[in-house]
Amino acid sequence: MEKNKLGAFASELLKIRKSHIRISPIKKETHNFINDILQLLFPHFTEHVYYSPAEIESKLQLLRRNLKNLLLALNIAEPKADETASSFISKIPEVNKKLWLDAEAMFKGDPAAQSIDEVIFAYPGFTAIAVYRLAHELFVLKVPILPRIMTEYAHQNTGVDIHPGAVIGKSFCIDHGTGIVIGETTLIGDNVKIYQGVTLGALSVDKKLAKKKRHPTIENNVVIYSQAVILGGDTVIGRDSVIGGNTWITQSVLPNSVVYHTSEVKVRQNGHNNEPLDFVI
Repeated sequence: MEKNKLGAFASELLKIRKSHIRISPIKKETHNFINDILQLLFPHFTEHVYYSPAEIESKLQLLRRNLKNLLLALNIAEPKADETASSFISKIPEVNKKLWLDAEAMFKGDPAAQSIDEVIFAYPGFTAIAVYRLAHELFVLKVPILPRIMTEYAHQNTGVDIHPGAVIGKSFCIDHGTGIVIGETTLIGDNVKIYQGVTLGALSVDKKLAKKKRHPTIENNVVIYSQAVILGGDTVIGRDSVIGGNTWITQSVLPNSVVYHTSEVKVRQNGHNNEPLDFVI
C-alpha cells in the first residue's frame, strides 16, 4: 500500500474508532460480571465459600459497583448508572428463585438426570437460561449492549441462542439444548419444555418490523420436540399442546393440540430388492 493511501486509511480508521464504543474491555468485563453472579448464586460454579450473610451482602454490593462501572463505560450518566445498578441488584433474589424452579423442571423432565445438582453442574440448557434471566433484567431496564453480550456469551458456550428481550415464564425446561433459537419478541408461558434444534423465529427479517412482535407465543404446559420451527408474531401455540419433531408451523394451534410431521420410511434387506435408490447430493 502506497504511503499516501496508508495515511488516508489511518485517518479514516481513527475517525471510525472514535465514533464507536470501545467494546473489547467491556465485553471481557461483562463476561466476568456474569460469571461472578453465577458463582455467588450457585456454589457449583466456584470453590469460594461464604460463611455469613454479611459476606454475601458485601459481594452483592461489589457486583453493584462493577455493574455501575460497566454502565459508565457505556457513557451512561452517573446518576442513571447508579440507579440502574441498584435496580438490577434488587432483582437478583427473584431471579434466583426462578432459576431453582428451572433446575427442578429440568431434573423432573429428564429421566437421565440424577439430581438437581447434576443439572446445575452439567446441563448447558441451565447455564443458558441462567444467563438469559439475568440479561433479561438488564434488557427491561433498557441497558444497551450488555444484555446481548451476556446472551451471546451463553450462546457460544452452550449452543443455545436466547435473545434477552424474550419473555419466559416459570419452570422452563431445556433438554439437550444445542441449536435452540428463541427470538426477541417470543413470549413463553409457565412449565414449557423444548428440545434441541427448536426455532422460535420470525416470518420476516425486514428491518421495518424491528419494533413489532415478530416471534411466536407459547402458552403454558407446551412441549416442543426437536427441530420444530415455529414462526410469526401472530402464531400462538395453545396451552397443553405437544408439537412434534421436524414440524414447520406458521399459524396458531388450539389448546390441547398434538401437531406432528409424517414421512415415509422404507426398510428392506440389503441385496434382496432391485428397487433403485435415488440419491441427491
